[in-house]
Amino acid sequence: MGYGPTSKMLVNLVDGCVPAKNVVPGSEVWTLDGDRTVRTTVVDVTAVKARTAVDVVTDHMTFTASPDLLLSTPDGWVRAADAAGKTVAWTHARKLCRERLTIKPGYEFGYFVGATCADGTVHKNYVSLIVNDESFASRYAAALTACTGLSARLEPVSRPSGYLKRDVAGFRVRVVSSYLSDLVRQYVGGDAHHMRQRFPRVVLRDTETFAGFMDGYVDGDGCRVTWGSYEGRVVASANVPFLSEWAPLIGARFTPEGVPGRVSRLYIADRWSSRDTYQPEEHPLQLQESSWIKVHEVRPRPALGAKPFTFYGYRLAPYPTFLLNGHLVREAR
Repeated sequence: MGYGPTSKMLVNLVDGCVPAKNVVPGSEVWTLDGDRTVRTTVVDVTAVKARTAVDVVTDHMTFTASPDLLLSTPDGWVRAADAAGKTVAWTHARKLCRERLTIKPGYEFGYFVGATCADGTVHKNYVSLIVNDESFASRYAAALTACTGLSARLEPVSRPSGYLKRDVAGFRVRVVSSYLSDLVRQYVGGDAHHMRQRFPRVVLRDTETFAGFMDGYVDGDGCRVTWGSYEGRVVASANVPFLSEWAPLIGARFTPEGVPGRVSRLYIADRWSSRDTYQPEEHPLQLQESSWIKVHEVRPRPALGAKPFTFYGYRLAPYPTFLLNGHLVREAR
């Protein structure tokens, strides 16, 4: 059996981080199952002394462990002693204890994503929408609650108007959830800024969700238009790649403005669904909590003086892996 971390290294228990020496049978610890975090239980704990350890230096920290401790890489498990230059699985340890949401797909989910892309703001730990139209804010709050389960309500606010040169009354919907903030950023390619966000292809899972997305976006940055026999809606954005990716999904011809930074328009005909250009796609609704980071260096670390290292090993079920300060590891067998 291989050995694990030294006594002072932090193991991610469900109740919080503790030094490896304080993990006991029955403790619930976090681990990764693919892209999601899951719980596993410590069945047995062993402690072994040895005189050689290694310091593993990654993008986020340095931890000390047995040379035989295994780290997860895209190509399989690798010994800590051989991990220099490798890419290893990791998740943000400080985000493990936050509330996880179960996202419900459908029209409300699409509406929430569309309105957020058009008029919302995504901060580090909250998502908000500030608009003048009370009915729009009410629809947004209802959709957000329906698809996430989070409580959302309207707050009257005032904000400056550059056109009127005075403060105007408005309404704000704001929910504090770093999980939801990260989720929206995942949907739009990592950066939720309106000029850099990508088209959220997660809304293409079915026509109901896609229709909700378009309704939400139009309520935020669009309007209805009628020209002779043409009936439909138009949306406006200076984010040309966003509109360019949207256009073929509804069989629309899109010509961006010739001047960079100028607002472009995309027309959505009421009969877009009859063009057979939409094709459903499957994309993850839940947050992908794992990522890959680099091991920059592995340094041998001999014991000083007469005192050896104490390595702690764990037998776990149902998953044999655990998180060492966010890094996915397991013992050699």
